[in-house]
Amino acid sequence: LAVALLVLAVAASAAVYWREGSPLVPDVPLKGRIAAADARLAALPAQAELEARAPVREPPVADPEYAQLIEKLREAVARNPDDQQGLELLAEHEARLGNIAAATEAQTRLIALRGDAAEPFDHARLALLRVEAAGGVVSAEAAAEVATALRLDPRLPQARYLQGLIYAQNDRPDLAFELWRDLLETSAPGAPWNLTIRQLMPELAWFAGHPEYRPPEAAAPGMPALPGPDADAMAAAGEMSAEEREQMVRGMVTNLETRLATEGGTPEEWARLITSLVRIGDEAHAQEILAEARARFGAIPEAAAVIEAAAAEVGLDGNAEAGADAAGPAAAPTPAAAAAAE
Repeated sequence: LAVALLVLAVAASAAVYWREGSPLVPDVPLKGRIAAADARLAALPAQAELEARAPVREPPVADPEYAQLIEKLREAVARNPDDQQGLELLAEHEARLGNIAAATEAQTRLIALRGDAAEPFDHARLALLRVEAAGGVVSAEAAAEVATALRLDPRLPQARYLQGLIYAQNDRPDLAFELWRDLLETSAPGAPWNLTIRQLMPELAWFAGHPEYRPPEAAAPGMPALPGPDADAMAAAGEMSAEEREQMVRGMVTNLETRLATEGGTPEEWARLITSLVRIGDEAHAQEILAEARARFGAIPEAAAVIEAAAAEVGLDGNAEAGADAAGPAAAPTPAAAAAAE
């Protein structure tokens, strides 16, 4: 098998060279390649064109209770279409449900309402949604949002990641490498862009003329940086009744815990779960989750610091054994603990 693969590799290389590397084809000088790349950057394809070519993806299957709560959020925003907080929540959760068009519409409306007061991340989120709708390719409209975000905050990591993606997709590996190297080396270990950058960095570094580059140590496995619900923000959703808001908050917290149990998550997400549980009055369960988070991240000082900061914020016992003691010697494992044990 190894010999066969070697033969195939040599044959493929020869075929590529025969087509692209013929001695009869003149070299393209560096200045010419940069000029061609700059021309592409100045004429990025339109969003509608990219969306028409993007593959159709099935949205993830949502928990029925979660989907019902988001339907209530839609109704609340429809009753008050100028509610900025409602639109912000709707954009976030429509995206989580895979309804990118609806999320983009809500985010566009939010930016229009905020006008000059729109935050840098508002523009970066709209750009991210446009890239998602375009199948991962940055359009002219998305690039404009990235430029606005960077003008407002040149250090915004989401915008810097997208700017690097623009360069990488348009034959400027040198610029992409510099941006992403700094982002990778200054971001938290569980930052959501780290995985993509790590996957692309070896080839990017080679094309950028830095084949010796080695990225910093990766975060511990099993820590995908997926966004989780913010209990405080969800409690302020639109014009919902008090009962509806409480139901939504509890549903979001349950949804976050279930996802952490089945998929894992970052220290920040575990910290969010701990603080959210306390704020909805379930301090005993928060203590169990705290004990589990300490067991999971205790060997990673940076991650452990995030967990302890969350515990201190909501007044949970700082003793590492407190969570286990609160649960009792024969306490049943939490869903996340059960999943970890499997």
